Amino acid sequence: MPAVPTFTAHNGFALPAIGLGTYALNGDEGAAAVAGALNAGYRLVDSAFNYENEGSVGLGVAASDAPREEIIVTTKLPGRHHPSAKARTSIEESRSRLGLDITDLHLIHWPNPSQDEYVQAWAALVDAQERGIVRQIGVSNFLPEHLERIERETGVRPVVNQIELHPYFPQEEQLAYHREHGILTEAWSPLGRARELVDEPVVGEVAAAHGITPVQTVLAWHVARDTVSIPKASSLEHQVSNLAAAEIVLDAAEVAAITALGRADGRLFDADPRTHEES
Repeated sequence: MPAVPTFTAHNGFALPAIGLGTYALNGDEGAAAVAGALNAGYRLVDSAFNYENEGSVGLGVAASDAPREEIIVTTKLPGRHHPSAKARTSIEESRSRLGLDITDLHLIHWPNPSQDEYVQAWAALVDAQERGIVRQIGVSNFLPEHLERIERETGVRPVVNQIELHPYFPQEEQLAYHREHGILTEAWSPLGRARELVDEPVVGEVAAAHGITPVQTVLAWHVARDTVSIPKASSLEHQVSNLAAAEIVLDAAEVAAITALGRADGRLFDADPRTHEES
């Protein structure tokens, strides 16, 4: 198994540099994929209420040979469950579907600022942590103004913010803000437009220099920037290849060259947290 580095938040909570994304990993096949990944050395698994696969993820965790205390199982609270009472029930239901005594990491999926209920949702997560049904709490797709507001109104800072981040959308300002405040950055869709990205000449050049694949090159770029990536992979072959990227070290010039692929229109879709609404 590869030696996977970890990144540490302001409160000492640590995440491995590469985890397993599970979007569209459902049913028995999804459970088998999760179990296989954990047996191959993964220790971070990312799910969400809206992925409709918490049950399969939980079955995969239970079927694996990995020690439960080493596994970090993540799920997310959907936008329609932000109001206090709904949030409390949703958090408890997610834990039940996962089949766990405690959820390791629970995030708010999107701030949905036009609804202006994300502070209620955050307060419900704070309460769940205090009640001992969630170990660590964080957010996803939050901008600095959202992060500052929930800390100001509850006194609790998230340990994680999971955001869209890939070479076409490197998020340098947001990443710098997270570093300054001890918030771990997780990258969803860490490979961006993968088919286009792997054909980029600079990615190919760096890959050739290290004798690795273009996908591994991009994942190593994330590691070099202290960003946790959670690529989805259903096959054991791809899972093993992705995790091996955690040991690859790129130099500063290589990291900068890949970062330079960033575009003003680099988002995968219209997912600006200022306006995007998730149900």
